[in-house]
Amino acid sequence: MSDWAAKRFWTEVNVVPAEGGFAVQLDGRPVKTPAKAPLVVPTPTMGQAVAEEWRAVEEKIDPNVMPYTRSANAAIDKVRVQFDDVAEMLAAYGGSDLLCYRATHPDPLIERQARGWDPLLDWADETFGARLRPTAGVMPIEQDAAALRALAAPLYDATPFELTALHDLIALSGSLVMGLAVAHGRLSVEDGWALSRIDEDWQIEQWGEDEDAMQAAAVKEAAFHHAHLFYKMSKDGA
Repeated sequence: MSDWAAKRFWTEVNVVPAEGGFAVQLDGRPVKTPAKAPLVVPTPTMGQAVAEEWRAVEEKIDPNVMPYTRSANAAIDKVRVQFDDVAEMLAAYGGSDLLCYRATHPDPLIERQARGWDPLLDWADETFGARLRPTAGVMPIEQDAAALRALAAPLYDATPFELTALHDLIALSGSLVMGLAVAHGRLSVEDGWALSRIDEDWQIEQWGEDEDAMQAAAVKEAAFHHAHLFYKMSKDGA
């Protein structure tokens, strides 16, 4: 059956044990991904989150308001089938990590970056044995290859569902270290988002808000929070 049909056709939604995890059923029939793979998620918590989205459908199915279903589909149809490519792409953030590129002026911004970001670089060193070096300005700096490999290791150790969440935590923050810090509980999701926006918030303080930019930031912040919850649900920790 096609689970992305235009209109609701079911009356009952259930989460049931399945090979590899938990499946969502619509009137006893399993939901499938857009690529027609069984939509089986790793934990009952995630299964219930997906099921609630299907229960909430009133008439037409709108994937735009079903974030857990979309993320699960991505984990199964995209990340699982090209896992190493996704991990490699995310590992590359370590070589140009946001936390390593600091302002050259003014002093208050330099100090704010150092106060917020230096402890995270220390954490990456202490936790993964990955010492990244900061620099002032935007000219690329070459990081130690062993440090980059150590920082990439947690990506390759992740499950496809965890890596799906890490993708957004890292890409939205612009920082491999930041994404890992939020996923591993070193930072709250709120603090992680705030620290990823030190530069943007500084500009707002100096020049005021831009409505379009603020709306775009709100969308990204919501996605960042969702990725954090999806990561926790992949471990049944939500």
